[in-house]
Amino acid sequence: MKRIQGWGNAKTDYPVPEPAKQYLEAVLGEPESLQNTPVEDLINRVPPSNLPQHNLIQTDPEDRLRHARGQSLGDWIEMFDGLVDTFPSGVAYPQNNADIRDLMAYASKHSVNLIPYGGGSSVVGHLTPPEKGPLTISVDLARMNQLHDLNTSNLEATFGVGASGPQIESALQEKGFILGHFPQSWEYSTLGGWIVTRSVGQQSYHYGRIEPLFVTGHLETPAGPLDLPRVPKSAAGPDLRHIILGSEARLGILTEATVRIRRLPEEERFYAAFLPDFATGIEAMRQIAQQELPLSMVRLSDSMETETTFQLSGEERLVKIAKTGLNLFGQGKNRCMLIYGLTGNHAKNRLADRQLGSLIRKYNGMLVKFYLGEAWMKKRFLTPYLRNTLWDLGYALDTLETALPWDKLKSGRNTIIDAIGHGLEEENQQVLVFSHISHVYTNGGSMYITYLFRRSSDPHQTLARWQKIKTTASENIVAMGGTITHQHGVGLDHKPFLGAEKGPLGMSIIKDIIQKVDPDTIMNRGKLLDID
Repeated sequence: MKRIQGWGNAKTDYPVPEPAKQYLEAVLGEPESLQNTPVEDLINRVPPSNLPQHNLIQTDPEDRLRHARGQSLGDWIEMFDGLVDTFPSGVAYPQNNADIRDLMAYASKHSVNLIPYGGGSSVVGHLTPPEKGPLTISVDLARMNQLHDLNTSNLEATFGVGASGPQIESALQEKGFILGHFPQSWEYSTLGGWIVTRSVGQQSYHYGRIEPLFVTGHLETPAGPLDLPRVPKSAAGPDLRHIILGSEARLGILTEATVRIRRLPEEERFYAAFLPDFATGIEAMRQIAQQELPLSMVRLSDSMETETTFQLSGEERLVKIAKTGLNLFGQGKNRCMLIYGLTGNHAKNRLADRQLGSLIRKYNGMLVKFYLGEAWMKKRFLTPYLRNTLWDLGYALDTLETALPWDKLKSGRNTIIDAIGHGLEEENQQVLVFSHISHVYTNGGSMYITYLFRRSSDPHQTLARWQKIKTTASENIVAMGGTITHQHGVGLDHKPFLGAEKGPLGMSIIKDIIQKVDPDTIMNRGKLLDID
C-alpha cells in the first residue's frame, strides 16, 4: 500500500544507524521530538463533495486526500503537519480516450478544473488544487497503463501514459527490450508524467532524456484530439511534440505515447572512482562529456555529499577501512566520489572502462572496482525512503536542481551552496547542504543540490524556512543564468521564476497556445503560469 504521508510503499523503510544520527546532530543540532498529524485526522478534514454526480467520479474522503498533494517539501509539511487545506472534490479513474472526453465535457459544462494524476511523484507542486476558483477533479490515469504495441522492426513501444517505470520495464524486458528511463522516482512516476515535465533518467547519458525517447502520442484537449505523426524525423515546421513536452497538463491529457526502445544490453556494470577535490572532478567530468566517452552514466558527488553518503550508509566498519585506504592513496578529506556505469557489449564496455580509468588517473584520481558502484545501483530507488526516516527523526530534506555551462558550473555551484548554507542564519539554524553533477553534456552539466535542516514544532515556521531557502536559491540560479529546472518541471514552486527564463514574448506565446486549446481553463489551472 502506498503511503499517504511520505514517499513510497508503506512496507519499505530505510533505517538510519545510530552513528549517522550522531553525525546529523553534530552538524545540525539535536532535533525536536515531533509527532505527525494522524492520517485519520486528515481524512476527517476532507470536506463533503458538492460535485454533480458522474459515473467516473468517486468522492471517498481518503481517496481525495491521497490525491491532494505530491512530494515537494511544501506538500510534506502540509500533509504531515496538518496544514493541508485544499482537496480535489472527486477522483476519476478513466480507462480510455472516450472516458477522458466525457470528463472534459463534464468539466466544461460545470466549470471544473481537471488535474491529471500519474504516480503522485511531483516535487514542485503540480498536483495541488487551487485555493480559489472552480472545483477540482483529480484524473488518476493508473488504469491506462497497458502496452498497446511493440514494434520490433522500428524499435518502438506504445503504452498508456499511466504506466509506471516498473510496469514499462517489466513489459519490455520480458521481450528482450529496454526503455532505460530511470529517474529516482522510477518506482511510482509514469510515462505521461515524464513527458509533460521533461523528465531525465539517471542513465540519460546513454539512453537520452525523455525528449528524444518520445516519438508520438495522443493528446485529448478541450478543443479536440491531437495525434502527432509517427515518423523518424521531420522538417515540416515546428515540432508539435515539443509543445506537449513540458506542458504540465495545461493543454490537455496525454493518453498514450510511443517511445523509442533498445535491445537489452549484453552486460551492465557500475563502478566508483575518487578524485581529490570537486574542482578537479568538474574538469574530469567536462573531459568525459567532451571526449564523449561511451559510458551510460556518470555522477560526481562533492566532498560533503561523499562524506554524508558514507555516514548514512550504515556500514561503519567498512567506511572506516575505506577511508583509511583512500587516505593512503592521497584521497583526503576533500575527496569526491564518482559513480559511473558501463552499458553495452563486453568489448565496448572494456574499452570505455580503460578510457575512463586513464582519464581518472590523469586527474590524480583512484578507481574502486568493487562494492561502491554496485551498492549505489542496488539502492538507487531505495534512497528516497531515507527522506521518510529523516523526517521522523526531526529533519526536513529537500532538493533543487539546475543546469549551467561548464564555464559557470563551479562558481554557480559555490554561489548556490553558500546561499543555502547561510539561509537560516538569522534564526540561528544550521543547514546541511551538498551537491552532485548527475547529467553532463558537451556544453555543460546539471547540478543537483540536497539540503537538510531541523523541523520546528511550529509547522508554519518549518514551511517558512523551506520557502526562504528555496526562494533564495532560485533567485541566485536565475541571476547567474541557469535554468530554473533541469528535470523536475515548473508546477507551482518554480512558476515565479519561469518568466525570467522564457522572457515576456516567450511567456505570451505559451499563454496563447494554452488559451487556444483550453479556452475555458479547465486543465490544471495555476500551473506553469496564471491565466485569468
